[in-house]
Amino acid sequence: MATLDIILDTNVIIAAQRSQRGASAQLMSLIGTHLFEIHLSVPLALEYEDVLRRQVNGLALNQQDVTDLIDALCALAHHHEVYFLWRPQLRDPKDELILELAVKAQCSHVVTYNKRDFKGIEQFGIQVVTPKEFLQEIGQIK
Repeated sequence: MATLDIILDTNVIIAAQRSQRGASAQLMSLIGTHLFEIHLSVPLALEYEDVLRRQVNGLALNQQDVTDLIDALCALAHHHEVYFLWRPQLRDPKDELILELAVKAQCSHVVTYNKRDFKGIEQFGIQVVTPKEFLQEIGQIK
């Protein structure tokens, strides 16, 4: 089976920090195991960092933990520079950077809790799935 290439939406990163028992945390724990590969762009990494720093008080993290998490994701991810803007394609303009990265990186999946925000992304050959659905697809849960 070929390794799947994915983009993690910011809400998955946040959910993993809120609950260590959920599908998001399980998915995050598998990063770097080569069951799948994550892809990042500078704008997406900055979004992760911005949202985590704004919500740090509601998470079991401090500012250094946020820095360490972003550093780890950057170290494990495939990096891409996106030189095109197709906006608007999606319902939420903030999600456009994920679509653009997914197309550039030729990803098979976007993993998110907001599937409806990515309506129409299938036309680019990209599946939109929740963390649980993705874990089922890669055989990590039934």
